[in-house]
Amino acid sequence: MSLVGCGGTERLAARAFQAAANPTLLVDPLADRVLDANLAASRLLGVDRDALVDASFAALHPGQRPALVVFSDAVLTLGRHWTRALTPKAADERSLRLEYEGLRIVEGGRELILLTLADLDERRRRETGAEADLYIRDGIAEWRRVERFFQEVERENQLILKAAGEGVYGVNAEGATTFLNPAAERMLGWTAEELVGRNMHATVHHHHADGAHYANDDCPIYAAFRDGAVHNVTDEVFWRKDGTPLWVEYTSTPIRDRGVVVGAVVVFRDIGQRREADAKLKAALAEVDALRERLELENAYLQEEIRLEGRHRGIIGKSAAIETTLRQVELVAPTDATVLITGESGTGKELIARAIHDASDRRDRPMIRVNCAAIPRELFESEFFGHAKGAFTGALRDRVGRFELASGGTLFLDEVGEIPLEQQGKLLRVLQEGQIERVGEERTRAVDVRIIAATNRDLEAEVRRGTFRRDLFFRLNVFPIHSAPLRERPEDIPLLALHILDRLDRRAGSTSALSEGDMRRLCAYSWPGNVRELENVIERAIILARDGRLKIDVPVEVRASAPVERGARATGSILSELDRRARDRDAMLAALEASGGRVSGPGGAAERLGIKPTTLASRMKVAGIDARSFRAPRPA
Repeated sequence: MSLVGCGGTERLAARAFQAAANPTLLVDPLADRVLDANLAASRLLGVDRDALVDASFAALHPGQRPALVVFSDAVLTLGRHWTRALTPKAADERSLRLEYEGLRIVEGGRELILLTLADLDERRRRETGAEADLYIRDGIAEWRRVERFFQEVERENQLILKAAGEGVYGVNAEGATTFLNPAAERMLGWTAEELVGRNMHATVHHHHADGAHYANDDCPIYAAFRDGAVHNVTDEVFWRKDGTPLWVEYTSTPIRDRGVVVGAVVVFRDIGQRREADAKLKAALAEVDALRERLELENAYLQEEIRLEGRHRGIIGKSAAIETTLRQVELVAPTDATVLITGESGTGKELIARAIHDASDRRDRPMIRVNCAAIPRELFESEFFGHAKGAFTGALRDRVGRFELASGGTLFLDEVGEIPLEQQGKLLRVLQEGQIERVGEERTRAVDVRIIAATNRDLEAEVRRGTFRRDLFFRLNVFPIHSAPLRERPEDIPLLALHILDRLDRRAGSTSALSEGDMRRLCAYSWPGNVRELENVIERAIILARDGRLKIDVPVEVRASAPVERGARATGSILSELDRRARDRDAMLAALEASGGRVSGPGGAAERLGIKPTTLASRMKVAGIDARSFRAPRPA
């Protein structure tokens, strides 16, 4: 917009506006736009008139928007107002001291401000000139009045410097200190008398915080009067009189006299407390990060320990039954097929389920175990499918069921044969549709669950008796795996016994060993409780042990004769020489494997077998066993 209109009067007004001696701007405060500017304003601000017109009025006053809003509101409210609180940004970075006088005018329904700018420095020079004229005319009396005027100006400047909370000092073009305010004296420990005339850089800015020499040419303070630019530094040190560092942020602003840079003024503040707070915050954050990382590692470790501990740290054994089971696990794990694991109690059905889950693509999600025998009939649906708040008495909040909890992972239904017949249909429907409904809620939820079931019952017989649904049995029995009882794989007893002993010893912090007689008694027993019973017997023996000597307490049994495979002791009370040698060789191999190839010493194979190291070495030589083959390879 411009003041130039269509009529002659308007053109005359426009020419008068442009020719006015006082710098003048026409401003729309609500739109934050300069509508017009005369040539005097353009010269004062050092900005081309075309660049001023339509420019943002606030952009001419960076960092002063609150003062600008207050002044504009005062003009619009009072009709006329003035201020010296605003300092526009000149194109050549000059420091301008201006007085703004605003007049409210209304044009086309808009409230505008006609703004007149008065250069206070120019006014002061005029007043000084006028005072000088008076002095010339009036003589000594007027000269004294002029002197008082300058003294008053100097006093006002000193009051401002003394009241400032920041440290302020000046340097000339040679780097010598020209003045120092009280705040700077307080922070630096130097008095103004001590510093004025001294080289400021050499006195308070001579070294970096790390003790490295601070070259004069690199000093931003001196750079201000060398390149004529303002330099802002946010994190450096000044050195106090006592030699201690003062962390500061500062601004070095050049001082000009008639366009020539003659020095710089430095305004600084102490940031020591802020740095200390920042350092404490960083240290606290670093500690939190370290603690989080530690907890994550500990959690991963504990999860791994939980995963490994189960009943055993792996499927232990070398019998044909174990080899068959491992092959079945390897085949079915990569699929999502439902698995039914059958076998007597204590044979490690959950261990097989865990092995299938850990080898599957679902291993990063949990395997949720449900003991179906422990769930009351009335809570079956709530446990499996969850419930909504208020669904029944005691349902005080929403609850996630086991199917939702296992979504994306594996649901292990232990003792699945114990599910009541009236609840089997609900389980079958979920297995078929892959959807559940929480008790008391009509919303249907999709679940992605792989089912592994286990039972010690003969489900086919249960189906014939009518106590287990035929269709549910077929749904579960997609890939059957049988967990063989321990009596059908006696050759695994030495390996299992040594493995269990090693684990329980580490848990109890003890060192125990199984003698040849102990192993013979363990192999002679039929283990109706299977691996769980074997573990209980060994744990009881460790508790009753004296001086590391175990007391194996199992009934003496004579098992019926059966063909003897290599690696298994012969059944019955009579052993052939070939059987005895095969049994002894298996025991030595198991002991060496458990001890990591160590023959003697605490926890060594000899101690585990209850014989002297020299006796074991002799037997190993006869059997052609090399202990080194059981030792873990050293890292490259």
